[in-house]
Amino acid sequence: MRLTLRTNLAMRTLMFCAVNNDRTVRKAEVAKACNASENHLAHVIVILSQLGVIQTTRGRNGGLRLARPAEEIDIGEVIRALEGTVPFAECFEGAENHCPIVDHCRLRGVLANAVEAFYKALDGIALSELTQSNPGLIAVLGMNSVEQAFPRIC
Repeated sequence: MRLTLRTNLAMRTLMFCAVNNDRTVRKAEVAKACNASENHLAHVIVILSQLGVIQTTRGRNGGLRLARPAEEIDIGEVIRALEGTVPFAECFEGAENHCPIVDHCRLRGVLANAVEAFYKALDGIALSELTQSNPGLIAVLGMNSVEQAFPRIC
């Protein structure tokens, strides 16, 4: 199983916001720190906002921040919301399924159980568990590190 780029960027964005929870961060800062394009990140930010895990503010002093404490953001819920619509295999695609053995294949049930086990392993893991007491992550995503690596141009 492999997470989509969208989900990967969503998780990086949430971790960036959690590490820099004391301030509103800008999309450009997140993009630089997370090695992502601002355009792709913009789509991810919209989705995270719709899920209610980040809040965005427009304007000169705008940006994004966590909508609730990192302890209350469940990683399983976020990843399920982002990945749940992506079929794991052709036989999960409904009308787009053209597999000739789907009615007799036992692999589909096994895969469905494996996917559910994957999500269950993530359920109950709070964003804070990924970021708190993680000095390496803080060194990479903390604003002091980002500003040193990518100074603002005035």
